[in-house]
Amino acid sequence: MDAQPDSSTEDSALESKRLPVLAVTIAFLMVVAVSILSIHAIQVTNSKAHELEQARLTSGNLAWSIEQQATDTFDEANLILEELIERLGDLSPAALEKTQKLLKKRVFTTEQLHGLFFYDTHGRWVLTSFDYQPVAANNSDRDYFKFHQQNVTLSPRIGPALRSRTTGEWVIPFSRRVNDAHGNFKGVVLATIKMSYFDSFFARFNIDDKGAIFLALPQGTIIARRPFDENLIGSSLAKGEIFSIHLPNAPADTVMVNSIIDGVDRLFGYRMLQKYPLVVAAANSRDAILSSWRADTYKMTGMIALVLLVNLLVGVLLYKQVRKGLRVESHLKKARSELQALVLQDGLTGLANRRHLERSLELEWLRAARQRSSISLIMLDIDHFKSFNDQYGHVAGDHCISAVAQAIDQCVRRPSDLAVRYGGEEFAVLLPDTEPGGAYVLAESIRLAVQELAIAHTENPAGVVTVSLGVYSCVPSTSDFKTLLMQADSALYMAKRAGRNQTVPTS
Repeated sequence: MDAQPDSSTEDSALESKRLPVLAVTIAFLMVVAVSILSIHAIQVTNSKAHELEQARLTSGNLAWSIEQQATDTFDEANLILEELIERLGDLSPAALEKTQKLLKKRVFTTEQLHGLFFYDTHGRWVLTSFDYQPVAANNSDRDYFKFHQQNVTLSPRIGPALRSRTTGEWVIPFSRRVNDAHGNFKGVVLATIKMSYFDSFFARFNIDDKGAIFLALPQGTIIARRPFDENLIGSSLAKGEIFSIHLPNAPADTVMVNSIIDGVDRLFGYRMLQKYPLVVAAANSRDAILSSWRADTYKMTGMIALVLLVNLLVGVLLYKQVRKGLRVESHLKKARSELQALVLQDGLTGLANRRHLERSLELEWLRAARQRSSISLIMLDIDHFKSFNDQYGHVAGDHCISAVAQAIDQCVRRPSDLAVRYGGEEFAVLLPDTEPGGAYVLAESIRLAVQELAIAHTENPAGVVTVSLGVYSCVPSTSDFKTLLMQADSALYMAKRAGRNQTVPTS
């Protein structure tokens, strides 16, 4: 029987092709999307790191500038206090009057100074740069006086900010101990630094609305701050990260800190002054530092989203085109398969056609020659078919041909055997690996099967449609497969001459 193309095998092959193509398409789109997102993520991360690094440099430079200014401020005050200490060797009324005039001049010519003072061993006011002094004025209760009274160090001391008893202004006390010629406590000299001076100095620096600058004592006590808040002056930052964690490990650094005062994240550059017990720090808020980065990131993210959307749309179109192309390919394969079947199949009977026989015969002939096996061919045609057509008409003739073809097909059972409509009312059966006896038996079964159809044919002596068959079997010894056709056809001719409705074998 003629083996038809296995459509399930073709569909499976097409499906196996379709899956990789679609998978590659989807994978490509995903790789493009992931690549875009990865590049965006790297760019966002790097730009954020760059912004923070620039902010660190800015905060560090601010802290360094404030350190220099603070050092210069207290250096100048210290020089004035040294000059005052030298003049206190002579406490005569004339010397005191001259020294007081000098103090007034120093305060007038030194921007940061609020006032200059000298207190004796009991804290009484001896000298002041002001034109007046309170009656019975005494500063023995001040922290700076008690410190110098109880400590022999001659180093200058910066104390917590306080309000001046003279003017009521906020000032920063800068004081030193004074000894007599024998090294005994003689009193305290004091220079008060205007807090407003530091406010003005801090205002020169460009920090954001949530930024901060401060001066603090080593233990964390705030003595000046921008933005100024009177309630924060004197408060402690000792429990904050700068003083509790970072300052003990490094005298200068730049760190991101959450403020214990207002909870704002700020990037602080801080420094411990080398010459004086003072810590300076300057910071911009994290929000302000990253504001431009966020704006750029939002814009870039929007652009990336648009690109991904376009990529998605293009991907969908590409995916549809790929699927459409595969469907077209599937249809073409199916059409080609159907066309191939039509080319190799007889349209009336469904059997293989002459072209198919010639193609298969050549292949089987060569195979039989290689394997030295027998090959057989049965040629047959319908007896007195022309008179059948004349009597019953061509439509009946077609039905007759189809019925005979069906009978032949039912007799041919091996997959390797090939039943063929050779032309008109003539048929052939190709039998690979078949000995003469087997071929003859099959031919007889076909003859009897057709006769048993009992198709009326009054012009046939048998009264029904019959067939004549010629059988030829051989082991190929030449390369010309047409020998098989000619010998089988010759045997068929002999069957007809012998009276029809019979099988004539040759070998």
